[in-house]
Amino acid sequence: MKESRIFAKFTTLDIVLMAMLATLNGVMTVYLSMINKTLNSLGGPIATSTIVGLYMIYGLLAYYIIRKPGTAVIAYAFGAVVQSFMGSAYGIASIIAAAVCYMVVAELVFALLRYRRWNTVSLMLAGGAMVPLWFIVAANMFGYMHWGWKVLTIALVVRILSGIVLCGLLTKVLGDALNGTGLLKRFELGRASRA
Repeated sequence: MKESRIFAKFTTLDIVLMAMLATLNGVMTVYLSMINKTLNSLGGPIATSTIVGLYMIYGLLAYYIIRKPGTAVIAYAFGAVVQSFMGSAYGIASIIAAAVCYMVVAELVFALLRYRRWNTVSLMLAGGAMVPLWFIVAANMFGYMHWGWKVLTIALVVRILSGIVLCGLLTKVLGDALNGTGLLKRFELGRASRA
């Protein structure tokens, strides 16, 4: 991608797409919360760790489609606002903290990749990398430390794997499927696939 395209301003379409993905995530989170409670009753913190990647996918998907610095900041900020209005069993502070953790790590990963690598490995790397910072913050917010080091370690590994597969890999699959419909031809993903 040319340098001028990387640092181009966000278009109205970019903003609308990020808002739509954040809204879809807000709705999905309501259902994920129910699934999370069921998993917690069945297998505790390790079982609930299996779906963590789904909570982060909307911001990474926006980044994969739009490919401009700052995409994660805007997308995850939209997501935090939507979730705050919809409510959360974990509180507004956790919503904001999670969004900040995700946006910081995603922006750092793509800056290190110089906004040029958008393959499966790069997206899986980003999906996995977004997990540890929020895990550390959440461990202090929600008292995960009482789980003990063995459970903490297993939960972290499972969450990273979930981030890799259910955020990173699924982003690639969904983004490419959407691109195949022709709906994304005015976004950078659509332009890159035609080049």
